[in-house]
Amino acid sequence: MKDYIRRILIAGIMLVCVSLLFLGGKSAKAESTNDWMWPAEGVITDTFGTRNGHHKGIDIAAEPGTPVHSVEQGTVAKSYYSDSYGNVVFIRHENQTETIYAHLQNRYVQEGQKVARGETIGTMGNTGDSSGVHLHFELHQKEWTYNKKNAIDPFVAFGDKEIGHAITVAGQPMNSIEHTYIVKQGDSLWSIAKKSGTSVEEIKAVNHLSHDEISLGQQLILPDELEDYTYIVQEGDTLTEISLKYNTTIDSLIQINRIDNQTIYPKQVLIIQKNK
Repeated sequence: MKDYIRRILIAGIMLVCVSLLFLGGKSAKAESTNDWMWPAEGVITDTFGTRNGHHKGIDIAAEPGTPVHSVEQGTVAKSYYSDSYGNVVFIRHENQTETIYAHLQNRYVQEGQKVARGETIGTMGNTGDSSGVHLHFELHQKEWTYNKKNAIDPFVAFGDKEIGHAITVAGQPMNSIEHTYIVKQGDSLWSIAKKSGTSVEEIKAVNHLSHDEISLGQQLILPDELEDYTYIVQEGDTLTEISLKYNTTIDSLIQINRIDNQTIYPKQVLIIQKNK
């Protein structure tokens, strides 16, 4: 009986030790990415684990040619063209992780090259198996594998964000977001639009508002300071409706977003270029 109790105690102690080791490992992992920077500025359009669990990264949409940066210093493991990833760069880091930057328009680095944190490694594009201009970013523990068994949610490193969230690089504001307005007593979207020389629809688009209600103290981005902005496609939208609503042309939408066969889909982020 004493031998049985001794075995139970030993097993319990081992379980506690293993648990502490696991928790310590998670803490070390979190600390090791504290200084990471976002790989590109733009709008988050998809997150980890969507598409029935098959989406093993996050998507960030912006204009074609937007700079893409290494999130941390490391060594380029691969830099090539893939039928699925398009122009893609793999970077291995000192904390035993590997990051992937896919669908690039251009690649500026080669295999074996050392890169610094924040170094521009390419530009955002629409190459490979891609619908619309965006960066597909993946994070893997140790290294990338074909079945992506080592994939980690990038938000572990960057913090949780939602689809439609605008992100910045290294604390710098997005080029297209330069002027904000704080809602005052008695303001409405109509009165703000009139004062700023824009339209209610434009204000709603750049702030991703689905209704006309605003609240006292709310911060709004004013599109009168914007050259380009983004619109998230809703169910039932067509290019014709979007072009009419935002005073642009179908050809402009197709060209800047590299749309094939005039096909758009819900939650797709479109770059809207204002008429100069």
